[in-house]
Amino acid sequence: MFYDLASLTKPLVTAPLALAFLDLDGDRRWTLGFRDRDTPLTVRQLLSHDSGLPPWRPFTGEPLAAQLRRDVPGHPLLRPATPGLATYSDLNYRLLAELLEAETGVPFAKLGQASGLSPAPWTMAPTGVPDGPDALAWALATAAPLPPRDPRLPHDANARAGMPGHAGFGTTAPQLRLALAPWVAAGWPERMAVETAEGEEGVRWGLGLKIAFSGEGQYGQLLSMIPPGPGIHVLEDPAAHAPPPAPDLDAEPGPPSGWWFHLGYTGPALFYRPSDRRCIGLLLHRRGPDGGLLDAEALRARRWEALARFVGQSSG
Repeated sequence: MFYDLASLTKPLVTAPLALAFLDLDGDRRWTLGFRDRDTPLTVRQLLSHDSGLPPWRPFTGEPLAAQLRRDVPGHPLLRPATPGLATYSDLNYRLLAELLEAETGVPFAKLGQASGLSPAPWTMAPTGVPDGPDALAWALATAAPLPPRDPRLPHDANARAGMPGHAGFGTTAPQLRLALAPWVAAGWPERMAVETAEGEEGVRWGLGLKIAFSGEGQYGQLLSMIPPGPGIHVLEDPAAHAPPPAPDLDAEPGPPSGWWFHLGYTGPALFYRPSDRRCIGLLLHRRGPDGGLLDAEALRARRWEALARFVGQSSG
């Protein structure tokens, strides 16, 4: 089965390329067209979502700095960044892809093929999911038509419009297993797992991964039960049944668990523990038994059930 990795493109493709080719602390305001910005704009900020950019804008080919000068209607994806806190934004990785192409002279998709993952358009089509909130936000923010759906293009509207950096790669389970081995061996996750920025809702970002806390209902609570020892694991959960709800999230995230992670909008997830270099890739689709798009809690339940099954096998 083939999976759209969505935002797992960020830690598996874009962040390693940025860490390999780009200076982290040079001011890129002028290069990226942000001539009226008062503060520096650096690769470090883009990797940690600490740039102050809003979560999302449609990819229409217009320079991002010009796009951001226009007012947009209210929508969670179109809102401003939270002052003083890192705001998760696809736009950060769009700009990283622009910098990478300018620095290397190579198209982003071609650069990303070194990851061992498959750039779109894909020869195999993943299980499709309905359009998400990005389709509504697209219509609010631009008169440009929504990019047509195609089973061999990403589910994300920006990615299928051609926006590089934040999505657009896919994989099978065996392919991901092969790709994770050199990703770990090269030390990329260690370089990403460096606490850099405090984010919204208590999130703590590194340079491409975020901390998994150990509080009730947090993924770190579950993963902390895995005994020490290295290993690369790819868990595939293509089932479309409705799992039981995941434990309620406690108001306090708890202390760091020692794990770092990233989630993909379409369902997949990536977890890494620097202390023993254990890595877990979780592949599933954000599609419920009735064919509809799973909401955030139903998706958390799917991920929780798959991880709990693996934790039970690992801990005996």
